[in-house]
Amino acid sequence: MNEQRDANLRFTAVVLAGDRGPQDPVAVATGASCKALSPVAGRPMILRVLRALNQSAEVGKIVLSGPARSNLEQNQPLLQGIDSGQWDWLAPAATPSTSAWEALQTVPEQTPVLLTTADHALLRHEIVDHFCRAARQQPCDLAVAFVNHERVMSAFPGMRRTASRFRDGAFCGCNLFAFLTPEARTAADFWRRVEHQRKHPWRMIRILGWRPLIGYLTRRLTLEATLETLGRRLGIRICPILLPFPEAAVDVDKASDHEAVERILETR
Repeated sequence: MNEQRDANLRFTAVVLAGDRGPQDPVAVATGASCKALSPVAGRPMILRVLRALNQSAEVGKIVLSGPARSNLEQNQPLLQGIDSGQWDWLAPAATPSTSAWEALQTVPEQTPVLLTTADHALLRHEIVDHFCRAARQQPCDLAVAFVNHERVMSAFPGMRRTASRFRDGAFCGCNLFAFLTPEARTAADFWRRVEHQRKHPWRMIRILGWRPLIGYLTRRLTLEATLETLGRRLGIRICPILLPFPEAAVDVDKASDHEAVERILETR
């Protein structure tokens, strides 16, 4: 792991904004041409994410992976921002993992990268800055954001959020990843390999290894130990960053999520 970092070098943010096609449940529910352009409280989700990143003191350049060029025509502010050079744009690949890997190839190796998604409709610059600053302080290659599941349920009673359970508790992912070193980018390639094998459990086990799988299933490992074990498989160090913001764990993946997020924004 390369410990030499430029503390003044701002992150390049990569936003995954691809689409699952015209039958995406959020796009169908909102009548949008693609999920990323689905309006939340009157504003397309992707523009909410871009506003948070634009306001962040930790983020410099922003790269969009998607939406498809044909969908950009449906939103003039987004199209104008891309054409003016405010944001870079890449055509989305067939899968999120491949889109992430291809986007990372466009960023200089020494530049830290913040990876997030276009459906992070509650993202705020305070969340981005907190995560990026905390990640910089960690002696790791890749930092991954989590929120304690109990904190999320306390803030949003009745909301259904997927939680991963470990010896030290249950945690929700936040779709925020900090690639802090060139070595961290091997994780993106690993993600591609695992994603392609997701329908073949035994092949995935051969890639992941038995130890992290058994440790997770039996809850013998903490969150940090699980990521450490996975990191050793990849030859990098992976660290969790626990965020104090419950909304960081809320994305808009289905119609009920969209309704919940709109209710949350109405109370602000």
